[in-house]
Amino acid sequence: MVRSMTGYGRAQEVINGRDILVEIRSVNHRFYEFSSRTPRAYGYLEEKIKSTLQGRISRGKVEVSVLINNLEGKDSLIKVNKPAALGYITALREANEELNLVDDLKLSEIIRFPDIFNVQKVNEDEEEIWDSVKPIVMSALDKFIEMRETEGKKLKEDVLHHLNNVEGMVTIIEKAAPVLTENYRNRLYNKICDILQDTNIDEQRILTEVAIYSEKTSVDEETVRLHSHIEQFRGLMDVDTQVGRKLDFLMQEMNREINTIGSKIQDMEITKVVINLKSELEKIREQIQNIE
Repeated sequence: MVRSMTGYGRAQEVINGRDILVEIRSVNHRFYEFSSRTPRAYGYLEEKIKSTLQGRISRGKVEVSVLINNLEGKDSLIKVNKPAALGYITALREANEELNLVDDLKLSEIIRFPDIFNVQKVNEDEEEIWDSVKPIVMSALDKFIEMRETEGKKLKEDVLHHLNNVEGMVTIIEKAAPVLTENYRNRLYNKICDILQDTNIDEQRILTEVAIYSEKTSVDEETVRLHSHIEQFRGLMDVDTQVGRKLDFLMQEMNREINTIGSKIQDMEITKVVINLKSELEKIREQIQNIE
């Protein structure tokens, strides 16, 4: 199945007191390029996510974003800084005695002072975190692949349309080539007659010249190979593997054959067909650049 290299997938779920959001997006790229954005404390997830995606994505510039919000405060341990609190209380009471103030110090007032609380990060089990994140990554990946396949169907339809046009024009060249040879024979015969002013012409010499011309301008091999490439192209569009690189190679081969035809046949009508062929191949090339 043809897949586009452009895709997006998103999944969000609350697991074990954590609100986890995963987004996967990609654009076309010649190779597989991975990057991720994860909370600093969860940087170790990057390699695990990369390995998970690599098994199902072969090409494209892929970016993964992961957000983890601990709803139950599991990642933090809060403790009272007792020495600091005692220091504040002692200083305030000494000031009360010196200034003859009423000692109405309350806990609600003490907690407003800085450094009263120490917030410590709890060491979390990396495997436990990954066990929570992985199913959400997989869910986002499934949606991401689904979008790539949907876009791939559209690409396939467009590519096959242009490929049919290419095949039709190759057939036109096949039919025109023998006619060009016959036209050359007639022009050659008439030219020799004009020069020699005699219709008693050496037919064998003309046949030899025509045979040489025909050999130089023959495009049978090129058109046969083009038909073969077209069939291979269609076949690749139906396989269930990544075919982008193979299609790109076939495009190069088809371009080579068409350039050869253009250089061999110096005929205005065929030149127009060759130009149209190149235009169709360029449209196909633009589309397959986005195929995985």
